[in-house]
Amino acid sequence: MKVLIAGYKHETNTFAPEKAGWPAFERGESFPPAVRGARMLEMIEQVAMPATGFLRFARSQGWEPVPSLWCGAVPSSYVTSDAFERICGEICDDVKANVFDAVYLDLHGAGVAEHVDDTEGELLSRIRSLVGDSMPIVVSLDLHANVTRRMLECADAMVAFRTYPHIDYVETGELTGELLRRRLLRGCREPVSWARIPFLIPVNSQSTTAGPAKRIYDRLVQIDAECDTMSSFCMGFPAADFAECAPMIWSVGDEAARVVAQLEALAREPAQWRLDVASADDTVARAIHLASQSSKPIVIADTQDNPGIGGTASTTGMLHALVKARAGVRFAKCVALGVMYDPEFTAQAVRAGVGAKLRASLGRSAEVWDGPTDPPVHGEFTVRAVSDGRVTYKGPKMTGFVAKLGPSVCVEIDGVLVVVASGKIGVQDRELFRFVGIEPERMKIIVVKSSNHFRADFAPLVEDEYRDILIAKARGAAAVDPGDLPWRKLPESTRRRP
Repeated sequence: MKVLIAGYKHETNTFAPEKAGWPAFERGESFPPAVRGARMLEMIEQVAMPATGFLRFARSQGWEPVPSLWCGAVPSSYVTSDAFERICGEICDDVKANVFDAVYLDLHGAGVAEHVDDTEGELLSRIRSLVGDSMPIVVSLDLHANVTRRMLECADAMVAFRTYPHIDYVETGELTGELLRRRLLRGCREPVSWARIPFLIPVNSQSTTAGPAKRIYDRLVQIDAECDTMSSFCMGFPAADFAECAPMIWSVGDEAARVVAQLEALAREPAQWRLDVASADDTVARAIHLASQSSKPIVIADTQDNPGIGGTASTTGMLHALVKARAGVRFAKCVALGVMYDPEFTAQAVRAGVGAKLRASLGRSAEVWDGPTDPPVHGEFTVRAVSDGRVTYKGPKMTGFVAKLGPSVCVEIDGVLVVVASGKIGVQDRELFRFVGIEPERMKIIVVKSSNHFRADFAPLVEDEYRDILIAKARGAAAVDPGDLPWRKLPESTRRRP
């Protein structure tokens, strides 16, 4: 049997300032660059991703992969019309040109284009119209997918990640392969049931290592084993302004309706998702207090500037707070922040060279959904390290992925070490500090431009994950509380805070 394989990944923050054109998919940055044909299969084998798991399962079944296009771009505002039509066009052209028996799509599930609110539903609909109703189409999704009715109706079956930080990429691809195997054995679609949760869950409340999410996913796995179902709970990406932005539960199998009813009852209690955050200044003060009493690092999530959910990675609220509190003076060269995106500053530092001092401005003020962010940090910086920006992940998330950030530096200002790169990336691996000479294990305070993915590799560093990892609300494009955003298309019934 032959299976067409394609992928399209974009998590769209419609309130972010920068859009994703086709060059963003060519760069990839936090994803591998766009690739097609035989080279796509080579890439899939080298990086831990859902398509990796599906490909392994397919080969174990004797299925032959038919590669199409795989592409992904760092989260941002809308995918441009041109980029989305190019992606859809290339995949649909391959659908029309090749002979195959089934389709596997490696999708994110939270993409919004300038002209299409539900990009994954649109892509699935176009493929379904080409292959007809009888051909199996199976899909793997990100846990942050905003799953729509159209997606559920156009695909035979879908399954999503069950961990956040996402460390089950490969396992999810294997589950998708199992869904296809079940579909083939049955000879027709299995029953699918779903339920939408009527409020938005903040990204920082979605960690599956503890709390409500862990309880729900533990029960999901248990009940699937009992009922021979395959269920998913997408907590959603709460920054995509369209009518179906919301968490979704669904299940595949004969007992799907009963499973969904049980999981929905667990997820619908709003109070369990409430979030504890503090201002940049208050968070730094708390971190200094904790760091003075601990032999291990304190980690701060600069969540509103997380480029993994549409932040610009260039805001300076946390750096201003660290300098103002003299954190770098108190813990000399043991306070680090990363990764900031500032190609112009990086070029200046590279030209100056290691050991040089330069007076410059780092970061930039961006116009975001609630006004401008903090101004650049002006001062004297010492260049501590220079790198070509090639970083290989060694942690549990996307192990083996090679990030290509371009010229990058470590600079010091008032005792604070700052990682600055020419490419944009959210922190999810300790190597994003080590590649410019910063040893995370030796730090007292580490600020990461990330929301939750960093926990996979950084939580083991701290003494107590629930005390020593803090969430800061510095100004940025990625709202920590979706209730703060100026929604236009989202129904009033979904906007309420948990």
